[in-house]
Amino acid sequence: MKRKLPNITSKLPSILTICLILVIWQGVSMAGIIPSFMLPAPVTVGKAFIGDFPLLMEHTKVTVLEAFLGLGAGIVIGFFCAVLMDHFDSVYKALYPIIVITQTIPTVAIAPLLVLWLGYEMAPKIVLIILVTFFPITIGLLEGFRSADPDTIRLLRSMGATRTQIFFHIKLPSSMNQFFSSLRISVSYSIVGAVISEWLGGFSGLGVYMTRVKSAFAFDRMFAVIFLISAVSLVLMWLVEILQKKCMPWENVK
Repeated sequence: MKRKLPNITSKLPSILTICLILVIWQGVSMAGIIPSFMLPAPVTVGKAFIGDFPLLMEHTKVTVLEAFLGLGAGIVIGFFCAVLMDHFDSVYKALYPIIVITQTIPTVAIAPLLVLWLGYEMAPKIVLIILVTFFPITIGLLEGFRSADPDTIRLLRSMGATRTQIFFHIKLPSSMNQFFSSLRISVSYSIVGAVISEWLGGFSGLGVYMTRVKSAFAFDRMFAVIFLISAVSLVLMWLVEILQKKCMPWENVK
């Protein structure tokens, strides 16, 4: 109980700030300062969310599935890219500029091409999510590998350790903090990437739902799905934090 109390009190300012924003937003809407069709009141958004809850959950399942598949593939690709670039300097020189270039291409610009090449099913969504998630994983792991203590590495080499042993016993554990920091970023990117790809083509998903309610000028439902996307991203980031505590129990010892 003593541990939970500081945790609750530390989150209290952010909770109060959110509540204050909602109260001001509701007051502005009720006073008619901004037309309701432009900025629906939080109560109206809440009613729209409750009314469309079953439909929203169906679309959420599709978006989260796409995000998980793309994120999983992005983690695998990012891990292998980081390992190769850490082990071979020539690979680092060849791959790193290409990896950086992939992040300079706007996702909104490449999404229509992926839909054109791969169709309207799940494939273009997963590819787009891979493109936006593998970069933070790659860079985070690479920085983690290279931040390993050089004296410890030299000690293991003097004791006859192989590169594989050095990697698993020194470099991989030392990169865990950077990996989970990058994973939190990639998790939020995966949801956003899935929604963006669904805007431009698809049959279900939160992006498809947003496109439909926007065409119907149902802005209360538009705000409802925006809040839902934020909530899903926050929940996934919270799950990553729990996973980090499970994988790195020594970080919790104080």
